Amino acid sequence: MDVHQHLWTPSFVDALRERARPPRLDGWTLLLDGEPPYQVDPADHDPATRDTGDLALVSLSSPLGIESLPPEEAWPLIDAYHEGALKLPEGFGAWAATCVSEPDPDRLAGDLARGFAGLQLPATAVPDDRLLEVLTALDLPLFVHPGPAAGPSPTPWWPAVVPYVQQMHATWHYFHAVVRPRHPRLRVCFALLAGLAPLHSERLIARGGGTRGRVDPDFFVETSSYGPRAIDAIVRELGIDVVVNGSDAPYATAPDPGLGPAAAHAIRVANPRRLLYGTGKENERETAS
Repeated sequence: MDVHQHLWTPSFVDALRERARPPRLDGWTLLLDGEPPYQVDPADHDPATRDTGDLALVSLSSPLGIESLPPEEAWPLIDAYHEGALKLPEGFGAWAATCVSEPDPDRLAGDLARGFAGLQLPATAVPDDRLLEVLTALDLPLFVHPGPAAGPSPTPWWPAVVPYVQQMHATWHYFHAVVRPRHPRLRVCFALLAGLAPLHSERLIARGGGTRGRVDPDFFVETSSYGPRAIDAIVRELGIDVVVNGSDAPYATAPDPGLGPAAAHAIRVANPRRLLYGTGKENERETAS
């Protein structure tokens, strides 16, 4: 199961092309505020060529900034994404999206009832309690994804390596400190290993922010574009030395990343199913992964 893919359907592409200002498509050239123009390859968005495994969950590309647009601009794009995502062939599922500039919990509940796996929110948005209450009531998870990159990008890889990682780092700690006390039953998956935020536990503890071995069994991390070195470090922080009694998380265990018996034991036995597999497959360099 791949929890993190992006695939632009014809309805969504048409909606982006209808816009007169970013985020928009000019032909197949993606125009965003804060990022250089990017030439999208249409072949990247052909469902027939996509490897889904048993199941691939697609989501709206949050770095486009759609969720934070005014409602009259956000909803046509979100609706177009929803319509296309629900029509994808067998092997695909999808995360719902919602407008965060003017949250509408009733509309979210209606969208989730159409068969979405849960809700994706950008890491740049302060999560509205009413939206999280809808998820908790329906026992559906939240997927936190990088949002738009702010400021100029000195190189093409800058957004993916700097602001996206910083956003995920910040949101991991925000959810621990602020969101979890308000929503004790909410399940959350953080993209790109939460920006490696769990690796800063020693500094967190030194500043009075926690104790070693305290793990939230309903907080998950997704591998995205990281490889064995980063995954190994995260597994050691969240799994090898930690046993969560009664942990029976709702998602499938990620494939063994080939890190040796200790890491395999952590992933599959000591703290099962908390490391999720996600490729971030899509298009815009890393503009959504």
